Amino acid sequence: MKDFKNKVVVVTGAGSGMGRAYAIEFAKLGANLALNDYDKAALDETVSLLSNTKNVLALAFDVSDKKSMFDFADKVKAELGNAHVIINNAGIEGSGRPIFLTTVEEDHKIMNINYFGVVHGTKAFLPQIVENNEGAVVNISSIFGLIGTPNSGDYCASKFAVRGFTEALMAEFHESKTISIHCVHPGGIATNIVKSEEGKEFSKKYLTTPPETIVKHVIESIRQKKSKIVFGNDSFKTWLGSNFVPQGILKGIIWNEIKHIVNREEYKKFIK
Repeated sequence: MKDFKNKVVVVTGAGSGMGRAYAIEFAKLGANLALNDYDKAALDETVSLLSNTKNVLALAFDVSDKKSMFDFADKVKAELGNAHVIINNAGIEGSGRPIFLTTVEEDHKIMNINYFGVVHGTKAFLPQIVENNEGAVVNISSIFGLIGTPNSGDYCASKFAVRGFTEALMAEFHESKTISIHCVHPGGIATNIVKSEEGKEFSKKYLTTPPETIVKHVIESIRQKKSKIVFGNDSFKTWLGSNFVPQGILKGIIWNEIKHIVNREEYKKFIK
């Protein structure tokens, strides 16, 4: 898909960061927008930045709520027409603690939003794209969907799940000439996803790529039908490590890279 003018583009998590950047960039390309975010005030702020866009539908809800997502899809179809592009971008940070200190409830919460939110968005809007026989499904994973890192077991699990789901969908649509499936693995993007005090040092060091930069790259990748999109700070070396470095060596490299920002005393209680 190369031309987005007057096409319907759906973006989840559009209240800030990459989601807001997607809304702004697609608006510049003349798209009609259907936007979601859990935070209504943040979503309203995004809409206020799109004053020159004629057709904008915005609805605040939790993407982990299947009914709300499917109701949103029905509303989009009724008010704007069938979706051409779905950007499943909404997500939250993990607990920021070792797996042995992360609760099962925290694991469920992040999977419900980061993974099932993507599943809901894909399944709600894919039938519209198929009906158009034109469009793109863009699911946002992470470079943490390429490697596992300390203190991120819950987050990595959710992003690996997005990757697996999306790569399966890629295979299912590999013969389509008009519908493309994309899995995005952002590196360190400068967004506000990290809210915990524990993650502030990580954020300062690694989250440096402007969201507008990756969004423009993703849009160009949609045009080129590039399925796997790895982009952003530290993304290339992470991709190299995940593909070419033996696991026995890779785990040591990852630990040495991140050990200065984890609470090593927590590990000493469990790992002798």
